[in-house]
Amino acid sequence: MSASRSHSYLARALGLVVIAICSQFAYAQSEDSTNNETDPVKLFDRGQDAHAKGDYKKAIELYEAAIKLKPEFPEAELQRALALLVTNRKAEAIEGFDRAVTLRPNWSLAYAKFGSQLAIVGDPDKEAEPILRRAIELDHDNIDAITALAVLRQRSKDLTEAVKLMRDATLLKDATSQTWRRRAYIEYALGDIKAAVTSITRALEIEPKQTTMHYDRARFLLEMNDRAAALADLEAMKPIPTTDASFATDIAQLYARAGKPDESLHLLDALSESDRKRPEVIALRADISGDGGSSVEQRAALEQLLAKDPNNVRLLDRLGSEYRRIDPAKSVSYYFRALQIDPKNAKYATGYAAALIQLRRFDEAEAILRKVLSAEPDNYTAHANLALALYELKRFTEAVPEYEWLASSRPEIAATYFFIATAHDNLAEYELALDAYQKFLSHADPTNNKLEIEKVNLRLPALRAQIQRRQGKRKNP
Repeated sequence: MSASRSHSYLARALGLVVIAICSQFAYAQSEDSTNNETDPVKLFDRGQDAHAKGDYKKAIELYEAAIKLKPEFPEAELQRALALLVTNRKAEAIEGFDRAVTLRPNWSLAYAKFGSQLAIVGDPDKEAEPILRRAIELDHDNIDAITALAVLRQRSKDLTEAVKLMRDATLLKDATSQTWRRRAYIEYALGDIKAAVTSITRALEIEPKQTTMHYDRARFLLEMNDRAAALADLEAMKPIPTTDASFATDIAQLYARAGKPDESLHLLDALSESDRKRPEVIALRADISGDGGSSVEQRAALEQLLAKDPNNVRLLDRLGSEYRRIDPAKSVSYYFRALQIDPKNAKYATGYAAALIQLRRFDEAEAILRKVLSAEPDNYTAHANLALALYELKRFTEAVPEYEWLASSRPEIAATYFFIATAHDNLAEYELALDAYQKFLSHADPTNNKLEIEKVNLRLPALRAQIQRRQGKRKNP
């Protein structure tokens, strides 16, 4: 029974025993976890047991008792240092590690284990990196130290050295599937997707039952647009558990990217009722089914996700798009935030301008769109919004060239000719207007363009009469 449990038990019993027993209780509480053990090795072993069970406080007490009995005990110093790191007592841990390697110089295992742990909780560059490099210097084949240093260099954005280290690690005889998997992750981060696929394939050859590596390979293959191979990996994972909603959602996303939206929706449908109401699931379902964020529930889900991750530009862009027509002021706010994070993003800038147009803030929109087009002259959406802004400002002379650019880029869109025609009409360029109206009618869809067709048919008789009377500006011969 542990000291804490003894304390609880005796405290409950205290009112039931005679006062004389109080002295025995006090004595029991004064005993430490060593139980008067005098063998430092046994204390160390008990410390190891407590350490393995996650009882770090007891482990530290036992290691310290062992060191007290045997001051030159580097193994106990190292294990104590590792336990201190876990309990956020870093300064004491580093002192203990220093004592361990002073007592046992050139101890590569100590450098590797402590450096690996310190890389997680400490300053990786200033504290952990020198220790890990020393471990590798002492033992070139220390795979743990090499892997830990590779991860550290990846965190420090030095992917070139990180990949080199992991490629060295996978050459060692004790390289495992996890070694190859880590190599694949770093190759993927470097942008060498083909190499990442090769590495994760090797990991699967070593440990074929590790189905989550099929997930990794499917992700990589989709980056290479190899949908068929990615689908084979996803199928290899079946049956896919739906008890972990986050994992199931990730798989559903991959199925959608692989061109199998029905599989995605089937996975989402299999989630529990509470998981189906999670904002990320609602948002993903909207994406997959093509609903966008059109419903109140879907937009609310997106906003909940954004509340958790306020700098997620993808969510800001999505919400800006969804609110543009129903609440342009909100749309402007979301796009503005996206641009604060990524000011050179033409998509966000164009969306911002489109929302400003909805608010009839045409001059502001024009300035933004001209800046976008100076960087991306062939940006169709920016041209379309600039044309509309100029049209609404009644600057028809400037609007016409924009609409003509749109017509030359996508001649099948009937509405463009309608705007060209009405712009010429407003400029009293009646012959040009007539030509454009006729082009509109030849491209118009009787159902989708019904209202505009009616307007044109009402306008044409009067327009032809004006041309016959030679009114308006004459078309250049």
